[in-house]
Amino acid sequence: MQTLLNRQVLLKARPSGIPQAEHFEIVETPVPAPNEGQIVVRNQYLAVEPAMRGWVSNVGNYAEPVPLGGVMRAFTVGRVVASRSPGCAVGDVVTGMFGWQDHAVVDGSMVQRRITDLELPISTALGVLGLNGLTAYFALLDLGQPKAGETVVVSTAAGAVGSCVGQIAKLKGCRTVGIAGGAQKTALCLSEFGYDHAIDYRADQLEERLAEACPNGIDVYFDNTAGAISDAVLKHLAVGARVIICGTASIASWNPPPLGPRVERHLLVKRARMQGFLIFDFADRYPEGLRALTDWVKAGQIHYREDILDGIEHAPDAIAGLYRGENLGKRLIRIAAD
Repeated sequence: MQTLLNRQVLLKARPSGIPQAEHFEIVETPVPAPNEGQIVVRNQYLAVEPAMRGWVSNVGNYAEPVPLGGVMRAFTVGRVVASRSPGCAVGDVVTGMFGWQDHAVVDGSMVQRRITDLELPISTALGVLGLNGLTAYFALLDLGQPKAGETVVVSTAAGAVGSCVGQIAKLKGCRTVGIAGGAQKTALCLSEFGYDHAIDYRADQLEERLAEACPNGIDVYFDNTAGAISDAVLKHLAVGARVIICGTASIASWNPPPLGPRVERHLLVKRARMQGFLIFDFADRYPEGLRALTDWVKAGQIHYREDILDGIEHAPDAIAGLYRGENLGKRLIRIAAD
């Protein structure tokens, strides 16, 4: 195999809050030949996730932090360009946790999914037909258990997860209320993602707008933010409400103050349930979710947006850009042609 150069984005310094461009560096290294059982994947799209803030933090998380000097952990989709693994052939399109780099030399067992249906863009494997869509599917349906006629409220409603949550809730016959930041994103909630109501938390009087949009209370709250948005929503829970904790995007550094709004009284009085969600707990059911999501996307029942940055040089600042609210849709970095 011809020697290839590999651009890699390494974690240079440990951030105390949201990772910034200066916490990363881009280096070039040769791509080693694969050993027995390994493959070489030429990444084409790199995913950018809000969860990456936790992946580089020293604060306790569900996974070990990315080591200093290590390739930034990330989901990617690309093509196999060399293989010594019986389960993968050259030319296969695969996804996995292959990191922010041009080429990944990994064991064949690290392939999360081999994509055989290429009718839709392969970039969707990192968004609506990837962990974002699967998160929306399982978190809403298994934890939220929405019923026709109920009111579902979603924070970061125009994001990669939230936009899918709102559309699945509509498919289940629910009323949907999206909370987003800025006029452009609230407009998208209505025009592209089919929400019945959209609230701009930056400009609107959030509690008053929630009361207007949810006169009978909120039956399901899909929480991607925590913080002040969630404090406002909890006051409007209906009896028997279900709250899904999927993210804490509004908290820059997870060192919460010792005192502040509490959830216990809301949950007690409304006999509500609050539960955390991690998509990795549903790994054995991914095929079920992907079948449903693929059918809905192909039928035009679920719409999606992608925010694509061209070139690996955009990677170091890409996470910070998410938290600045720059993206409209799933943020991806394209580093090779489809």
